[in-house]
Amino acid sequence: MPSRRLSALEAVANTVLGYFISLAATAVILPTFGCAVRPGDALGISAAFTAVSLVRSYALRRLFEAF
Repeated sequence: MPSRRLSALEAVANTVLGYFISLAATAVILPTFGCAVRPGDALGISAAFTAVSLVRSYALRRLFEAF
């Protein structure tokens, strides 16, 4: 069973990649729906969702490892 540290490292690596994908998606998707997004806004939006994703990923990993 992987340690908590290894689980956290995996979650961070996954989420860092997700952050860059989120930046691109935010810049493309939101304007498609009529929401003007400045680069700073895209960074903030992506950072917020990345933080949520990191916590979700870590918690879910630990939950599955408990079973």
